[in-house]
Amino acid sequence: MNGISAEKLLEKLTDITIANKEFVQKKCTHLGNNQLNWRPTESSWNILEVLSHLNSYSNYYHKLILYKIRHSKHKEPKEIFVSSQLGKSAWRSMKLGKANNIKKKFRAPRQFNPTINSSLVDKDAVNIFIDQQETLLRILEKSAFANLKKIKVPISISKVIRLRLGDILQFIIYHNERHIQQVKNIMAHNNFPKKK
Repeated sequence: MNGISAEKLLEKLTDITIANKEFVQKKCTHLGNNQLNWRPTESSWNILEVLSHLNSYSNYYHKLILYKIRHSKHKEPKEIFVSSQLGKSAWRSMKLGKANNIKKKFRAPRQFNPTINSSLVDKDAVNIFIDQQETLLRILEKSAFANLKKIKVPISISKVIRLRLGDILQFIIYHNERHIQQVKNIMAHNNFPKKK
């Protein structure tokens, strides 16, 4: 099975995370409530819901990953990271297409779906997202000194299934990128309102 340089992988994931954070900082912090709550169709999510959805995943994964890195006996990083079959399948399903298109749509699990679980939606979701990305950047820094293959993290929908740290980081960050593209699509919509 082909591997990737752990350093290059973490570099790529760091670049995506910085781009996600900077986009939200530059384009979303000054949006009005009417813009944050606007939805292109009745069944689609608005920007506040998208970012709240991402924040709910961060709430689950960030502390857990930091705990796993801190308490792991596998402190020696390896130069090459190899994905497991399940891990590769998970993060590839989240990855955007070459034209930054969302290749396959998924229904969010109930506990992470802001239209089903309205308690997820936070009116300060924009600033929370920015803070969460700062935390994620610190996680990526710490991951450079960890074994991306040996450290395993239970996934959010099943504590029994655990993915390699390198796979879970790719899953989270490609998932973030996918939904930031969704925010960009909302803002590029012809009917996206002007700030009130």
